[in-house]
This record gives sequence, structure tokens and C-alpha cells, in this order.
Amino acid sequence: MGGFFGSVKKSGAVFDVFLGTDYHSHLGTKRGGMAAYDKVIGLQREIHNIENAPFRTKFERILSQMSGNAAIGCISDTDPQPLLMVSRLGTYAICTTGIINNAPALIKKVLGGGGYFDAMTGSKVNSNEIVGALINSKNSFVEGIRYAQEQIEGTASILILTDRGTLIAARDRLGRLPVQIGKCGDGYCVSFESFAYKKLGYTDERELGPAEIVEISADGITQLAPAGEKMRICAFLWSYYGYPTSTYEGINVEMMRCKNGAIFAENDSHTYGFDEIDYVGGVPDSGTPHAIGYANACKAPFARPYIKYTPTWARSFMPVNQEDRNKIAKMKLIPVHEFIEGKRLLLVDDSIVRGTQLKETVEFLYSHGAKAVHMRSACPPIMYGCKYLNFSRSTSDMELITRRTIMELEGEEGLKHMAEYSDSKTERGKAMRKAICDKFQFESLEFQSIEGLTEAIGIEPCKLCTYCWTGKE
Repeated sequence: MGGFFGSVKKSGAVFDVFLGTDYHSHLGTKRGGMAAYDKVIGLQREIHNIENAPFRTKFERILSQMSGNAAIGCISDTDPQPLLMVSRLGTYAICTTGIINNAPALIKKVLGGGGYFDAMTGSKVNSNEIVGALINSKNSFVEGIRYAQEQIEGTASILILTDRGTLIAARDRLGRLPVQIGKCGDGYCVSFESFAYKKLGYTDERELGPAEIVEISADGITQLAPAGEKMRICAFLWSYYGYPTSTYEGINVEMMRCKNGAIFAENDSHTYGFDEIDYVGGVPDSGTPHAIGYANACKAPFARPYIKYTPTWARSFMPVNQEDRNKIAKMKLIPVHEFIEGKRLLLVDDSIVRGTQLKETVEFLYSHGAKAVHMRSACPPIMYGCKYLNFSRSTSDMELITRRTIMELEGEEGLKHMAEYSDSKTERGKAMRKAICDKFQFESLEFQSIEGLTEAIGIEPCKLCTYCWTGKE
């Protein structure tokens, strides 16, 4: 995934960007970067690997070395950024969020026009350099950004720091990701997460609309291109990777998750009896608020049967080796025996993707004496790997537990009936759920419906991207 933060003020902006970028650390674990503009020094830039140390520890010394009244920062799960570009549009720093699925074709187009790229290890081209090359092929930033977003198959939100000391922010063409603007006494900021700037004393100014482009100085905001009418914001923002304290399109993440759990429990009540549940718990961290809403609605006590130990291993996927990652994941689970032994538990997770860690979690609970473990997924069955955003661990379709189970049940024929498998009321839907239960030792398994999820978000369904669940663009 990834996120960015920028600020332009009449006073220094570097410290705000350092803190604001750090508040996006939940969105990426690979690279962090900052760039600043100072009238005397010009543009400055620094990038660090953050796979084994958090952003803050890698960039603290920057505060005494980097200066300027305008700056940008980013957390990236892909390529190093921001990059510094020298072009006919001027010298600027650029960072992006999203994914470019047709990168080879775009590279070929740029090379065919006489352009060139700096190659990274393995001859890979930095995705930000591709975006920059497309922008630089036109006569203005607006024309270039629009051209780049039209050419890119995938998603690209763009943040640019110019050599005039201004920021240019562009939300992706269909608004799949948020771009929000905050205001303080002597300037403005741009952020993926709204809470990041509120903690720094900024207040909500506005959100950019899909494809909208603005230029921001310490004195104000100038719209360079209007917003488009069509929006497909990622529904997974609320159910999984958005930070609990953030708000997107006016909908707070934590509130949505609690509401989603309550709707889920109400739907479940028509099929399952809650009198056989001793405790409802959430798979931490993002499954917890869904579970709280579920517990409140079904009147079963909420409890935490295990706690994640995170002071030294904040992310279970930090080690490079997968075997080591699994070992760290197990080390993090600390049982609360009083809530497990002899108890019938219902766990709510934000989603079920591969199911690997969830299987280990359930085995862990049974090994500590759980009588039964019921599983609930706070979103519908994930049937398609996302092709619009770049998540931490990209997933091919056949890595998904749903797809693998369908293939085991029916082979290629089953892939023609994906909608039926998603629906718990159909025979195929029941068969898939039972097969996963048998495989993972769940007492029962259910997924939130697409209708329940969209009701919890509260945005018109036509404005939400639900591709990973429905396969519909």
C-alpha cells in the first residue's frame, strides 16, 4: 500500500511532515522518504529502508539537516520515493500511491519517444519515474498529470513539491484512495489519513474529488482541474487497512466497523443461535471493532481471549523469510486462559484472505483448551486479487482460500459460479463454507454480505469499489 503527507507553511514545514508521514506507517513497511524546498538550499531529498526499523528512527536526524517551508513525505511498500525530477516543467519532487499494471507498455512508449530511465536493481524502473516521465511529456503539470492518469492502468494519486515552494496534489482518476487537505494558522497540508494532520493542529479543509488537481501555497488553494463525477473509492479502506481514527468521505473508520459488526450479527441471528457462544472476540487489530459491534448486537460478552505482544515485533511480516514470519506471528499470541479454556468462542476478523495465520490462530486456541471456535469475516468472501491498489502482500487469485476451495470442490467449472459461492443461501455457498470449516476446524463460518458492508459504510454502492468481492469494475 502506501501513503503520503505534505505541508506548506509560512514557517518551517519539515517537522510537521516528519510527524505526519510517521502517522502513515501502518500503510507500508518497505521505504520511507522526505523532500523539502528551501529558498536558499533548493530541493533536498532523503530515502531510507524501513523494513527492520520504523520511519521515525530512520528520519529523526533529518530534522537538523533538512529545512524549508514546504515539504512532502511518504511511506511506500514498493519503490523508493520521493524522486527528484529535472524537466522542462521545472525541478520537482514527486511521490505517488497506487499501482501501475501496464508499466512495461508505458516504459516502452517513453523509450520509443526518445526518453530514458534510471534502472534500479534487477533492471526495474521506479514507478514514480514512469509517472514523472509521462507528466514531463506535456506542457504543464495539469496536462501531464491528466495524461499520466489516463495512460495508467491501475491507480495513481500524485503529490508534487515544486521548485516554487508549492504543492500540487492530484487524487487518482476514480478516487479509489483519499486525498485530504488540512488547514492551520499559517498554511495547509495534504494527507492520506485525516487523523495525521489533526494531531498536528490542522483542521479539516476539504477532500479532493476524483481526478481533482490543486496547487497549494501557504496563502491558499487553487483548483487546477475540477473533480470528475465518477467515484470508486475502495470499500476495503473502512473494513481493513484504514486507520481507526481516520475519516473518508465523511465516514469514520471505527464507527463503520462497529456498525458493520452489528449489522452482521443481526443478519446472523436468522441462522445461528447466540446462546451457544460464551464470548465474542476480535482478531486484532482491525477485527476488534467489528467484534465489539457484533457482541453488542447479539448480547454475548465481548472478550479478548488472546493478546498480541507488539512492543518489539510490531509487524508479524517484518522478517524477510516466510518461515521466520510465521514463527514471529506465533510468538506474538499470548493467551488469556480464563477466556479460552472450556469456552465456546466466536471470532470476528476483518477479512479472510489466504487463511494461513487464521488457521494457526484457531489451532492456538484449541491447544489452550477452547471448546469451539466459530469464525466470522467482517467482509464478503474475497474472490479476486485487487488490481487497482498495491497492498503489502499482493495476492494472485489462486492464493485466495476461497478460490482454492472452489477449485477443490468443482474445478474450473466452479469459477463460472463465483456469485453463488459468495452467497451463503445457495448450495454452492454452503458447500464452500463447510469445506473451509473442515479444513480450519471452525465450528461455523460466515461472511458479511456485500449489502451489509455497503450499508455499514453508508455511501452509495455505485461510488464504492468492491472488485475483490464481486469482480465488477
